[in-house]
Amino acid sequence: MSLTRGLGRRWTALLCATALMFASFTGVASAAETKQKQQAAQVNLAKQSTSAVLMDQATGTVLFEKNAHQKLPPASVTKVMTMLLILEAVGNGKVKWSDRIRTSENAASMGGSQIFLEVGEEMTLDEMFKGIALASGNDAAVAVAEHLAGSEENFVQMMNERAAQLGCKNTSFRNVNGLPVENHFTSAHDVALMSRELLKHEEVTKYTGVYQDHLRKSSEKPFWLVNTNKLVRFYNGMDGLKTGYTAEAKYCLSATAKRNGFRVIAVAMGAPTSPVRNAEISQMIDYAFANYKSEVLYKPGQVVQQVRIDKGGVPYLPIITTDTVGVLMKKGEKQTAYRQEIRLNEVKAPIQKGQIVGSVVIKKDEQEIAKADLVAGLDVGKASMWTLFKRTVESWLSFGR
Repeated sequence: MSLTRGLGRRWTALLCATALMFASFTGVASAAETKQKQQAAQVNLAKQSTSAVLMDQATGTVLFEKNAHQKLPPASVTKVMTMLLILEAVGNGKVKWSDRIRTSENAASMGGSQIFLEVGEEMTLDEMFKGIALASGNDAAVAVAEHLAGSEENFVQMMNERAAQLGCKNTSFRNVNGLPVENHFTSAHDVALMSRELLKHEEVTKYTGVYQDHLRKSSEKPFWLVNTNKLVRFYNGMDGLKTGYTAEAKYCLSATAKRNGFRVIAVAMGAPTSPVRNAEISQMIDYAFANYKSEVLYKPGQVVQQVRIDKGGVPYLPIITTDTVGVLMKKGEKQTAYRQEIRLNEVKAPIQKGQIVGSVVIKKDEQEIAKADLVAGLDVGKASMWTLFKRTVESWLSFGR
């Protein structure tokens, strides 16, 4: 798409339309998505699980749901949020994969699934993360939480704050690993939201998609890791994310699979057995791949356009997406019915990074069905008189060539 030249004070609603196969995107509620949910409710899936959700990862569109907002104990599916906060800490430079994590007495005392850390034992964050992602190590989860936040309690507070930011309305965490405790709950829909955010860190599947690995390879006590999610070995395209089981929660799983660029998230909670859980997750994902197709058009932070800013400290402002912008269509649906419009507001310096400067609107047969914000990609101050003078001279020189 190209911008009309001379953008400045006069443009308030610049439109740039391109025919695209767009049905919904970035999880924005729309009439089309409501209809999608109504159709999904008629699908007979997840018969034995207490609750379930099937979601398109690129757009956040719910393709199927059953008791999606019911508050339930998640067991070790809790670690979806734990892993998200760890990856965000790596991403912002707070910690490195090579950093060594020391095991406290509290961390070593964790029961349930574990990698049998000893008090005072050290492992790299990379090794600890493997222990969390593959073996669901409760001890490793606490050790890393204490390292990042000073205490498990502080880390739990971070988990709840992040959940609220993601729009999780039926979630309350009380620990980092999902061991049974009062008032520790979430919902299938909230788990899907957390999982979608986690998958924005593409490196996570390098851990969750591995079937087996080792810890302490060079020591006298090597530890064999086998992924608790057996579907990564047996289901085509499966590469994550996290299983869970306690007597109270029963069998839970947040799973993701990708085929031909189409990634989906399936969550099942409260299944009676592991085979039933795996079968119902597989059936949900089969349904998605059989009936839909998806394409990612823009990743979070990707530049959509460059806009000229009169009297700005920089001449052009990158306009970026804040979330994944993708295409979701039912198979057999015509592409030509959909088109995209980029609408830009009047923008003058100074501008703050992250400031909303426009939106992407999706239309079907000229009817608006979805909308998402576009934001400024950097801070732009007012240009000095000297800067404006240099630009004028450069413009004259360029015109004379």
